[in-house]
Amino acid sequence: MSEKSRRKELSSRQQSQIRAGVYRIVNTETGKALIGSTANLASIRNKLDFARSTNSPSALGWKLRDDFHHYGPDAFALEILDELDLKPEMTPADIKSELAVMEALYRDQAEPGTLY
Repeated sequence: MSEKSRRKELSSRQQSQIRAGVYRIVNTETGKALIGSTANLASIRNKLDFARSTNSPSALGWKLRDDFHHYGPDAFALEILDELDLKPEMTPADIKSELAVMEALYRDQAEPGTLY
């Protein structure tokens, strides 16, 4: 196997392991949630872990800052709401567009006043 084909195979394998989808970060004390979408769900898990380890909400965004400081990092939980079935022919723009539609559906289903 040539070096080029080996790299291509490894890249393809890595891409197939990436999960894209819609997530929710829930404040377990208040029930409020932040709904978002990403092309890499593992990155959101890493951001939450980083915020917990540093006791800093900056990785999660400003919307959670006040509650993060008030309730602490352990009051937040990550839930994966839906995953996008990634196909090799999908472009990054296609993925972003599909995720935006999925996220909007989950936002519409949420009760008013429960979202950050």
